[in-house]
Amino acid sequence: MDFSYTIGILLLPLLSFLLIGVPEFVGKRYAWPHKAAGLIGTISIGVVTALSYITAFSYFTMPRLDDGTLPTIVPYNYTWLPLGSLHFDLGILLDPVSVMMLIVISTVSLMVHVYSFGYMHGEKGFQRYYAFLSLFTMSMLGLVLATNIFQMYMFWELVGVSSYLLIGFYYTLHAAVHASKKAFIVTRFADMFFLVGILIFGYYTGSFNFSFTGTEVQVADGMAQFTTCDASRAVAAGGFILPTALVLMFIGGAGKSAMFPLHIWLPDAMEGPTPVSALIHAATMVVAGVIQIARLFPIWIEYAPGAMDIIVIVGAFTAFYAAAIACAQSDIKRVLAFSTISQIAFMMVALGVCLPSHEGAVLDNHAQLGYMASLFHLFTHAMFKACLFLGAGCIIHAVHSNEMSAMGGLKKYMPVTHATFLISCLAIAGIPFFSGFSSKDEIITACFAYSPLCGWWMTAVAAMTAFYMFRLYYGIFWGTENKELHAHHTPHEAPLTMTFPLVFLSIVTVGVGVVTTLGGFLGWDWASFGSIVSASGEAYTVHFSPSVAATSTVIAVIAIAAATYIFKGETQPVADRMYAAAPRLHRWAYRRFYMDEVYMFVTHKVLFRFVSRPVAWIDEKIINGLIDFSAWSANEGGESIRSWQSGDVRHYAVWFITGAVAITLILLAI
Repeated sequence: MDFSYTIGILLLPLLSFLLIGVPEFVGKRYAWPHKAAGLIGTISIGVVTALSYITAFSYFTMPRLDDGTLPTIVPYNYTWLPLGSLHFDLGILLDPVSVMMLIVISTVSLMVHVYSFGYMHGEKGFQRYYAFLSLFTMSMLGLVLATNIFQMYMFWELVGVSSYLLIGFYYTLHAAVHASKKAFIVTRFADMFFLVGILIFGYYTGSFNFSFTGTEVQVADGMAQFTTCDASRAVAAGGFILPTALVLMFIGGAGKSAMFPLHIWLPDAMEGPTPVSALIHAATMVVAGVIQIARLFPIWIEYAPGAMDIIVIVGAFTAFYAAAIACAQSDIKRVLAFSTISQIAFMMVALGVCLPSHEGAVLDNHAQLGYMASLFHLFTHAMFKACLFLGAGCIIHAVHSNEMSAMGGLKKYMPVTHATFLISCLAIAGIPFFSGFSSKDEIITACFAYSPLCGWWMTAVAAMTAFYMFRLYYGIFWGTENKELHAHHTPHEAPLTMTFPLVFLSIVTVGVGVVTTLGGFLGWDWASFGSIVSASGEAYTVHFSPSVAATSTVIAVIAIAAATYIFKGETQPVADRMYAAAPRLHRWAYRRFYMDEVYMFVTHKVLFRFVSRPVAWIDEKIINGLIDFSAWSANEGGESIRSWQSGDVRHYAVWFITGAVAITLILLAI
């Protein structure tokens, strides 16, 4: 099957970026009109979405291999930079993971492009905004289609640059500039570890491939053929080499996916336009770390299974930490931001619990389930989280505030936003027949197979998720209406360009939820993403664990009932008593447990004082001093012999005769 057209999936958003961006940067008089710039960006992403869906249909309907898996296809691959035995390749790799991500990225990006027509209408820099959106989409598409780790790293950095540009879109506001710099610095710090891990990996294995099936990717009739390769060189150098490289790369992924303690940039990234928040949180950037681990999964399983406990510990703690903070936030976008951190941590934990049943064995069904559940939750989360963020944008657009204190009683003013927001809240809470139930239930099932403690821990976090999401829901749409604020500006439903993406994403959320919930209970082989779980090379059927499904559902319903009891009414005496009983705990959660202050203390009071200042003194006094001394010495030496080059022949004759006499006397003395 010919997949050569997939190059257009990368080139179209790049072309859109250049078409919109170059005239804008050359000069305002050359810039496209607002509507034209938006149409160029939206149409290009629309074509990319169509190509992605065609690719997905063609790929997932292909004949399977003898082992039941789907083939890996490389329509393009060429050597960009040879470097001895190593070489940097660029190409396009199609497998179940990348094809699934094409659907996620293109769908959410298209909805964001359409939504932005209404949300960004009249904004200064409209053309620049759409140019950056195209660059962001192209960067993430390139990341998931990469044929090797180094190509992934290149697009990984492009994703970081794109997020920096979009988070700082309102560059006249100090908060936006601060947030963009914070995101850039924190993720660059993490990316340093990613790069070091890549270099260690490449040096010892002689390859930048995602697995040890081969050192070279050779394209033959569109199919990926691999030459023989093994990890003997890395293993011979020491059993710690590959685990070290993988953990270093995981640190890079933890920074991109906002895992503790590298999470501090993501809440502040809300300073960018709300559609950007939807794109960052749902389909791009924060899922990059999950994709990185999923890509390298066969190597983790075979050569660093013990190190996977690090992923579990970091993910489990991050999930609880972010959920606790979300319970106390008043800014609706920050509630959703910490919700994203917690949900990405769910995906990380699901990958980390995928351990072989015994050393040298293939993954058993429960271990494979964790991998499958992680990627499936990535898919479902992208849809309902994009709907939540875009719904938050409609709400902010209506009340001109991010704070829940400016909201309340909005259900009668915004029926479409209310209905779609409720659907997404039910999905993320894990209620049956909504998409989040299926993927979350599988993650918890895999966690129980890994460890009962891990299973109950993640079940508790799922209950917290249901609680804080319905606290948010009731605070926005129920409760006491802010009549004083609404008297100056009556809330109203958003225009069709903004509500259509909400309805579309809600339909996907409900449709996927109904199909997968019924399939899970009836034992359908709905998990035929094919060979997404390819570590064992076996296809399998996923069934729900009835006990886990029942337990998690009951706990979610109890959490929703508690949120309803506490936050639904016009007055909230129970919430007031809770705040009064534990004001310090609430303040700590509201202030994010002072992690930003900890970073400020470490950087300003420790690093700047005891590292930066001594280094600056050494640089100024010693290094610069030596350079200045060299210049001074050369200058003084030149001045001292300046008279020797006077141009007076008599002086030259004196020096000549004096030198000749001196040499003669020395020779006679010898």
